[in-house]
Order: sequence, then C-alpha cells, then structure tokens
Amino acid sequence: MGVALAAYAVARMNRLHRSYALLQAGEGRETIVDVMGRTIEEFHELQDEVARLQADLAATLRDLSMALRHVSVVRYDAFGDMGGRLSFSAAMLDDGGDGLVLTAIHGRSETRSYMKGVKGGQSDASLSPEEQQAITFALRGASS
Repeated sequence: MGVALAAYAVARMNRLHRSYALLQAGEGRETIVDVMGRTIEEFHELQDEVARLQADLAATLRDLSMALRHVSVVRYDAFGDMGGRLSFSAAMLDDGGDGLVLTAIHGRSETRSYMKGVKGGQSDASLSPEEQQAITFALRGASS
C-alpha cells in the first residue's frame, strides 16, 4: 500500500511540475501569463480602434446625407417648333430633399437658365411641370 501511495504521489508531483513549467519562462520563451497579458492588451487596443472607426463611420454617414447625390435630368422641347429636346431641368438633392433645380430653356436665338432652391422636396418659387418631375425622380432615387 505504501508503494502505491508513493507512486501516486510521484505521478501527481510530475503533473504539477509540468503545469508549473508552463507558467515559468524558459530560455527565450514567454510564459503563458506573458502571452495572456499581451493578448489582453492587444484586445483593448482593438476595442479602441473599433470605437474610433465607428465614430469615423458615423461622421461620414452624416456628411454623405448632406451631399447632393440624388440627381435627375428631364429633357424636353420647350417650344413646339424646336426639335431635339435641347431644354432640360436637372434636380440635385441630398437625402433630406434639399438642394436645387437647374433649368435651361433653349430657343432659336438664345438659351435662358434658371436655378431654384429646393427644401424638403418643395420650392418657394413656382415650378414648371418638368422641374417638378425632375425633383420627383430625384426624390424617388433618394428613397431607394
């Protein structure tokens, strides 16, 4: 019985020695505690980087919502005797429907240009049917 107990004690001591060796630094080796500490530090650095990237993304999305990125052009013949649909109305709006509508009326001897402000898809100035159509098309693109 004493021999069996001694064998058990030696086996248990060997297992404890191997476990303890993992925690000790050998020549040129890191301990598991060093590796875990470095890993935790890298994890915190990654968390900080993700937080910075989320803030940058939010700022970019705010800026992008104010960009005139919803554009529509309607071409038409302003006068019945002119051909080629050389007149146009172009709406350029941001995500909130704010922006402008630019119209060029092409005639035989001259071209006239008009620009009207748009706020929330509406204008204080009266709009031609073509200008309203350009705004409607641009807003439709903004909602999709």
